Amino acid sequence: MRIRLGYELTYSFAAPTPMIVLLNVHYSRVAGLESPDHILPNPPVPIEGYRDSFGNWCSRLVAPAGLFSLTTDSVIRDDGQPDPIVTNAIQHRVEDLPTDALLFLLGSRYCETDVLADEAWRLFGATPPGWARVQAICDFVHNHIVFGYEHSRPTRTAVEAYTERRGVCRDYAHLAVTFCRCMNIPARYCTGYISDIGTPPPYSAGDFAAWMEVYLGGRWHVFDPRNNARRIGRVLIAQGRDAADVPLTHTFGPNTLTGFRVWTDEIPG
Repeated sequence: MRIRLGYELTYSFAAPTPMIVLLNVHYSRVAGLESPDHILPNPPVPIEGYRDSFGNWCSRLVAPAGLFSLTTDSVIRDDGQPDPIVTNAIQHRVEDLPTDALLFLLGSRYCETDVLADEAWRLFGATPPGWARVQAICDFVHNHIVFGYEHSRPTRTAVEAYTERRGVCRDYAHLAVTFCRCMNIPARYCTGYISDIGTPPPYSAGDFAAWMEVYLGGRWHVFDPRNNARRIGRVLIAQGRDAADVPLTHTFGPNTLTGFRVWTDEIPG
């Protein structure tokens, strides 16, 4: 399957403002791109790229005063299969985990494992360890939080999402990540494109999305507590401990987002 993906983000700046953006397809999916997903700034400005401590590709630039946009439009090849399910994937003992997975057991900016640990064990301590336990967490989070863009708040943590019971996809991901870590399952926050391919209409406007990956059975697996369903055409952009590590755009000054379009569309034939 071939999928056209891209975005157009438009801002209004009162003064020249530095930015860091994570908008390129993750290196694990770059081989599927039919053309590079270069970030195209308008008006043109220099862009410097670098890799962060998680291996994500980041770009830094200085946005000029006035209207400023970032755009890309590319095509990626995808196997066309839904997210895989591996129900026999085991939960590892902490002492058996690889060293690089241990970071994803710890609390982080939006994932307060110390506050939710007792509640996590109360809710999920009786569930079978492994895939079934993670799915039970996703089922709970999916049903516990009411989705709505009007509920979006960039400072909401997992504890606040749990108590307020409302939010957007990043809140679902933060709460599920936190519960998994409390249950000694490494979990990392992911952001990227999710398509509506294979789902019935009507379709909502395109957007970036957040989900999580958990370490079971010797590898990382995708779970999506917001949709709680297998999706076709999921394309990773970045992964980290939580949204503080992988904001799609980070601006070092005041601005107004005046335009936002994201597309992930199957190309017929």
